[in-house]
Amino acid sequence: MGRRRTPELYRAPFPLYALRVDPSAGLLIAAGGGGAAKTGIKNGVHFLQLEQINGRLSASLLHSHDTETRATMNLALAGNILAAGQDAHCQLLRFQIHQQKGKNKAEKAGSKEQGPRQRKGAAPAEKKSGAETHQEGVEFSVENLHEVQTDFSRDPLQKVVCFNHDNTLLATGGTDGCVRVWKVPTLEKVLEFKAHEGEIEDLALGPDGKLVTVGWDLKASVWQKDQLVTQLHWQENGPTFSNTPYRYQACRFGQVPDQPAGLRLFTVQIPHKRLRQPPPCYLTAWDASTFLPLRTRPCGHEVISCLSVSESGTFLGLGTVTGSVAIYIAFSLQRLYYVKEAHGIVVTDVAFLPEKGRGPELLGSHETALFSVAVDSRCQLHLLPSRRESLRWGLLFTTTPRFLNSPCC
Repeated sequence: MGRRRTPELYRAPFPLYALRVDPSAGLLIAAGGGGAAKTGIKNGVHFLQLEQINGRLSASLLHSHDTETRATMNLALAGNILAAGQDAHCQLLRFQIHQQKGKNKAEKAGSKEQGPRQRKGAAPAEKKSGAETHQEGVEFSVENLHEVQTDFSRDPLQKVVCFNHDNTLLATGGTDGCVRVWKVPTLEKVLEFKAHEGEIEDLALGPDGKLVTVGWDLKASVWQKDQLVTQLHWQENGPTFSNTPYRYQACRFGQVPDQPAGLRLFTVQIPHKRLRQPPPCYLTAWDASTFLPLRTRPCGHEVISCLSVSESGTFLGLGTVTGSVAIYIAFSLQRLYYVKEAHGIVVTDVAFLPEKGRGPELLGSHETALFSVAVDSRCQLHLLPSRRESLRWGLLFTTTPRFLNSPCC
């Protein structure tokens, strides 16, 4: 049986590193670039319009924003404000989209185009200046609000950025091991403290103000402002290899489905060193009030590169350094979906289609949709069929094997 193929939604003219979805406008925001090197590879943020066309989810380039000599390596989204990590800096961008009057949006619904598309009359993305709108009847603008340096190591790099629950604060972390918290949108610094010896790999802000950080010093710490509340102790409580140190690669808060006040923390643990026979990586769910582990499960021998939690807290999305993509049930940590080497190179970010706004309309009959981007410049779509449909097909395969294996099929 051949390798499973996933739909390619879009291919950018530069490596892609960060991905976010705006549910209100149905926008997929992908960013990256070639950096400051004079290679001719551009740097930019691309805004893609998501649409259902002939029953398939499609993406088309709506607007490209040129970031000049700096590649965007990480993103956070709050309404129509983007926080973009570019080298040692964080830049706030505000985007606005307006539908021009007199343009009938339904006119394009009958189009038979699928997959990555370019609007009629628009040049290919590679030839664009990076600051143009490509959809007829749409006004799109991107405004640079503020910019601030967020990392001060010898080789400074902002590695992660996230907003708090009400989008009034922004937390950043990078190679100097310090967490810095900034007011939005002024980027006035309100807090700074040393969280890790060495690089901060990821951080997550909870609705109660608690901050979780993970770093290359093998620690995962919970903070209330700059005060250490506790440390996570996975290797002491979970499956472990005595001679194999693990580090925390990613951390994300997620809701408990059907419990509005419920909250869990999810982390990924990977071997700190590459081994000839690598041990498995692990997924762990934690109680977000006691920070004690609820359950932990292995998630394969491919090194995990990124983690995402769906808006309802139902699903987890994983990308690997070898290009594979997987979807797990958050409650049981069981794998539902897996594509080996969907990209063939490191997956740099994954993001679920939100369940609010235009999410249900775009999702159609599927259970969830996960987007992935990689250094190969591609944005891929991963659709999980509804569980009712999966059960129906499972029953069909179980009860009618002769029919499914007959030559006419």
